[in-house]
Amino acid sequence: MIPPAESLLKYDNPVSITKSTDGKSRKGRPLRVNPQQPADSSPIPPPPKPKSPSAEASKQENEDILNTILPPRTWTEDDQLWVQQVSSAPCTRADVIHLEEMLDMKLQQRQARVTGICPVRRELYSQCFDELIRQVTINCAERGLLLLRVRDEIQMTIAAYQTLYESSVAFGMRKALQAEQGKADMEKKISDLENEIQELNKELNEQRARCDATEKREKEKRQVEEKKHAEEIQFLKRTNQQLKTQLEGIIMPKK
Repeated sequence: MIPPAESLLKYDNPVSITKSTDGKSRKGRPLRVNPQQPADSSPIPPPPKPKSPSAEASKQENEDILNTILPPRTWTEDDQLWVQQVSSAPCTRADVIHLEEMLDMKLQQRQARVTGICPVRRELYSQCFDELIRQVTINCAERGLLLLRVRDEIQMTIAAYQTLYESSVAFGMRKALQAEQGKADMEKKISDLENEIQELNKELNEQRARCDATEKREKEKRQVEEKKHAEEIQFLKRTNQQLKTQLEGIIMPKK
């Protein structure tokens, strides 16, 4: 397993966890070399005063709370388990200034976006906030627990927004696919209607041509009948005139 990357959160030196012969695990401790005392050294100073049990218990309680808030990170390297706990060393003003400088430097190195959604910027600011929680917890555990609640609430809000964003993107994709499918159906329907219009126009033109031919034929037929009727009238008029003339010729000699 690859060791964890460098973080803005301050950790102690990693400790190797080895397995003993009885199956129990124990922490490997770094070797301590005591410098030799020179022959002409000054008198040995008195040992430091032992701390009160209440102070030790309070420190241990703060460390337990710190490890609960910020759990140690573990990894395996060369078949050895390494554990790295969060540092419990108190911080100073210089540490806070150094943290700010490191945050700005990492933002620039990793080319984090200044605005908009940026996972890199979010990760670095999350590490910075965890470091601030660590610094505050060392001095006041209750304040650190309150900051932990604030951090968890922010993370839950961001997770809710992320879920809402993902669901909205999925909803938008579904709507887009439905729109594409509806567009294809509508285009097919339009094509069918256009073909139907062409067929109807073709039928309309055929009916118009048939109607024009019928009108022309009927017109010619009417003209022929009118001409024939006129000729018959003229014939009847001539016949009538002739009969009238004959009748007058018959009547006149009798007088």
